[in-house]
Amino acid sequence: MAELNLKQIADKLSAEFTGETRKLVFWYDDKAEFTEDVHTLELNNAKLYRLEPDNQFYTKYFLERLDRTTNYLIYAPFPKPHVRDNHLADTIKYSKEFFADRASLLSVDLGIDEKYKPLIQKYIKFFGAKDRTQRFYDLEIENFTKDTIEIALMSVLCKTRTASFEEVVRVVLTDSSLQGNKFLADFEKYDLLPAYWRLCEDYFGYTDSNPTLEKLVVTMFVTYTDRYIDTELPKAWKSFVSYKSGNIIAFLDNLMNSLLYRDRYNELSEIVATGLNAASTLESVNVEDMLRCDAFAFIDRMIIQWIVDRLLAEDTGAQLKGMTIPLICQERRKRHFEDIYKEQYHLVEHAYFLILQANYHCPDDFKGIVSQYCETDYLMDTHYRYFYTYFDKLKDNVAFERLRDLIENIYTNEYLAEIISKWNAVIDCDESMTILPLQRDFYSRYVRNSKERVVIIISDAMRYETGRSLFARLQDDEKCTVKFESMLGVLPSYTRLGMAALLPHKTIEMTDDYRVLVDGASCDDLKQREVVLQRYNPNSRCIQYDDLKSMKRDAIRQLFVGMDVIYIYHNQIDARGDKANTENEVFTACEESINEIHDLIRQLTDHVSATHYIVTADHGFIYKRDKLQESDKIANISEKGSFVNRRFIVSDQSILGDGIAFLPLSRILGNNDTKVVSFPISSNVFKVAGGGQNYVHGGSSPQEMIIPVLDIKTEKGHKETRTVQIALISMVQKITNLITTLDFIQNDPISDVLKGTSFKILFISEDNEKISNENIYIADKKDADPQKRMFRLRFNFKNKQYDKSKRYYLVAFDETNDLEVLRHEIVMDIAFANDFGFNV
Repeated sequence: MAELNLKQIADKLSAEFTGETRKLVFWYDDKAEFTEDVHTLELNNAKLYRLEPDNQFYTKYFLERLDRTTNYLIYAPFPKPHVRDNHLADTIKYSKEFFADRASLLSVDLGIDEKYKPLIQKYIKFFGAKDRTQRFYDLEIENFTKDTIEIALMSVLCKTRTASFEEVVRVVLTDSSLQGNKFLADFEKYDLLPAYWRLCEDYFGYTDSNPTLEKLVVTMFVTYTDRYIDTELPKAWKSFVSYKSGNIIAFLDNLMNSLLYRDRYNELSEIVATGLNAASTLESVNVEDMLRCDAFAFIDRMIIQWIVDRLLAEDTGAQLKGMTIPLICQERRKRHFEDIYKEQYHLVEHAYFLILQANYHCPDDFKGIVSQYCETDYLMDTHYRYFYTYFDKLKDNVAFERLRDLIENIYTNEYLAEIISKWNAVIDCDESMTILPLQRDFYSRYVRNSKERVVIIISDAMRYETGRSLFARLQDDEKCTVKFESMLGVLPSYTRLGMAALLPHKTIEMTDDYRVLVDGASCDDLKQREVVLQRYNPNSRCIQYDDLKSMKRDAIRQLFVGMDVIYIYHNQIDARGDKANTENEVFTACEESINEIHDLIRQLTDHVSATHYIVTADHGFIYKRDKLQESDKIANISEKGSFVNRRFIVSDQSILGDGIAFLPLSRILGNNDTKVVSFPISSNVFKVAGGGQNYVHGGSSPQEMIIPVLDIKTEKGHKETRTVQIALISMVQKITNLITTLDFIQNDPISDVLKGTSFKILFISEDNEKISNENIYIADKKDADPQKRMFRLRFNFKNKQYDKSKRYYLVAFDETNDLEVLRHEIVMDIAFANDFGFNV
């Protein structure tokens, strides 16, 4: 009971006890509504006496014999007994009776019109508890109608923060089950269930002689489907379509787009789909007609299956509503079920681009091969990599096995077979060593003449196409300026020789026992490479990425003090690919390498103010998912003592045989070495023991020998950040009070890359007239728990007439740049605004 109601009662009673004559006042509280509150009454010139059904005779004796001078309020928390059973009947005759009508007191206190007093009386049981009554008061409703009163009662039971029927329905559907719903049980307890179903009809057009939550939800989803499906609904569904589709669509849109409730939307969608057997019912509908609809998850499954069928038929020209397969994939990834199906859409999109090259053609000359590969052909390797990246992410990829077989056939037998054989047919031509800069000239070309400190990041086995993906990532970083070039790697294209070629040197040689020397010194490990490097630049250092990433900032700064050149060795791709048990993770390693190198550049820019980076690799690789067949293996016919690898053989003489080519080592290293490098002219391998079968390198192919070089400049002290965003949580489509409270959420916690900001939040008309106060909210919460990032704002609206036909909006602006970040359309329906015009 609100304190003001008790004060009204106390004032009325105190007025009864004025004067010098002794007075007795009897108060029979039929329903014991005030039994918990009566002892708190502050009475002037009177005392409280509590009457019980079994102490009437003693009460008569007390009032008429023991104390005949004190004024008393005699409170009885039960109905007045019949005169035959009432021992105090004669006492009451010369005393007074007091009647407290709780409904009247509530109505007066809240400013509810007298005509709604019977409605308050109808729900008087609801007001029997202090906490419920107080929460009703806290909703701060200004304009009471039958609807607003009943919505407020339901809002209290649902513990919403504002009186909104959409919020009530949201809580009913999201915070309890459809069957045995605890909120409906509360509505029934307080006689609100008929009002709930009546309002469901008013708001959502749902009417039923035997209404249930299950059928309400079916009505919502079928109505939503009807709006976005471009054909007629099945006949059995038409009876579920509501005539108030706009409200339903707005409600479900808010539910599916909410950070807090989208998972529950998915559950409700699945319940409806199962109950209606929707997947089978809509099976005959043209997929094109469902392209705009995201009511049910199975629609995405149908679209994906349609794409797979088209791709299996190699029908890359197939379209839906004028959209190509990639556009369909991109469009559906913007829809609600993106989180569930984004991997599948990415998979089929990359498959499309691979199948598009089913009739791949490679130039015949070395310059043409290099040019086409560096401009377009590398994308075949990229799409192949991403196809398997997403294929491996799927828990169940059985549905894509036939597509995988097609992709494997195109990539291996049409693309790799063509480009590698063409490459090796002309690798020994005169221009092959002049078309691209040579890897062995790396230091003199990119490092020696640098006028500022330069950080060289060498990522083991980062092949050309992965380097292009890193390039694209860095281009998106507004604080990075990056140039991309390529160079021709060494042959054999393996780690020891590739790493040696990247160091400063006068000579590189391979000894008779196949050790690699730089200027006569070994360079197999980190320490040896640092010795070589420091001969050319004393202010230089070599370090492993894994050691660097575990260092604290001060240690990293100390490491870089006074250094002109720093070589950082990163080994993610080769480390994973070179092991038989992890070689199928090599594409995952590629993506991780891109992320790690980008993060490393940002970290060093921030920690040590390094601003110049060069990213390159020692060699590339070939990866095919299918296991090698015996026919893919070339018998090893080399002489004893040769250096034999799956993709190359180094020996004193060339290896003669079908499918084998060779180059003199002297041509590759620029010396007088008489040894010869023999290699398969295709993607086949030499038959050797051990090792993996899918991931190989060392041989001659664009994938193994064309090496990326990224030259990067960054801004000092930069740490890439973005601004936190906010979203509306409250399910509000209509404003019915001049004072309204809404809930919002800060989407993500503040972090080192996500900065806080302040927002100006208000309501405006379609003519940009401000119709509410402006709230300023500072979004700076760091809590990981979304519930702790929620906040509540109160809006006071102008007391004026609002046109229901006009558009009004809740808007939010980022105060740092005054850009609009949120716009939510609402209807203004304030019945008593401007006092019906009487005070104009």
